[in-house]
Amino acid sequence: MTRLGFLFACALATSLGAQSLTDRFKEVRGPWELQLERGEAATVRKGVEALLGREGLTVNPSDYNDMHALVALRGLAARACVSEGSWEDAVVHFQKAQLAAEENLATAGPFLAKTRLEHEQKLKECREAMAKQAPRLKELDEAPGLTKDQIKLRQQLKIFMDEQQAAITHSERALKDMDGILDRLRQAKETTTKTTADWQAFLIAEKAEISEAGGIPQYVTGKLEQVKADDARPRLERLTYARRLQKLDPSNKDVTRLVNGLMGKEEEPAPVKPKKKKKPAPKKDSQ
Repeated sequence: MTRLGFLFACALATSLGAQSLTDRFKEVRGPWELQLERGEAATVRKGVEALLGREGLTVNPSDYNDMHALVALRGLAARACVSEGSWEDAVVHFQKAQLAAEENLATAGPFLAKTRLEHEQKLKECREAMAKQAPRLKELDEAPGLTKDQIKLRQQLKIFMDEQQAAITHSERALKDMDGILDRLRQAKETTTKTTADWQAFLIAEKAEISEAGGIPQYVTGKLEQVKADDARPRLERLTYARRLQKLDPSNKDVTRLVNGLMGKEEEPAPVKPKKKKKPAPKKDSQ
């Protein structure tokens, strides 16, 4: 390969690398979080699911950074579904996030364990090498009047000790970083597992309440009064529950009015029916 071809290949690899799922998630996470805070759940869900459809299916399972981003994206999609009122869909995303988190930890664990052993071996070798040369360097440092060769040897030993210390510092930092990575992956697995179980239980409880209320319309009517009365709760929390009620019973006009009110939308006036024109009285026949 020519030098120009090599530089072009490097530039292309850098460009492609910048489009990783991790980088894409960093770009869009902030704006999507702001949209969720404004209550624009449907917009966020559409955007996240589009990104997952384009790039989520091609993530390399051995890339724990992209897999971690995939877990976070699934979680964001689930949160958008929750805010939208589509709680069954949210559970599906939570389940997929859980599976991705489990796979990520299962794949990254052995790989990082192998790398850890390599760094631990490097640490052992460097420390042994430094311990072996330390007496000789100390002897030269304390000796009065060194020869030219001794001065050169002392300088070489100092460079050697600095190199070994730099290698030790690098491996110690790498070990600390790997511990941090595994902690994040374990936390992601634990969080997604718990969240999935909690939402599955929540849907089961909701189904039982609907049955106890005598059906969806009765359940929605009862819950609607609770949401209206509980105005001390944050707006987003009330909006989420109101949208859930709207998903359950789209025909309930009171729920629609509450959702619109929480979103700051003015209620549209009812269309004015045109007045019926009076038919003219029939003309009397002239005689």
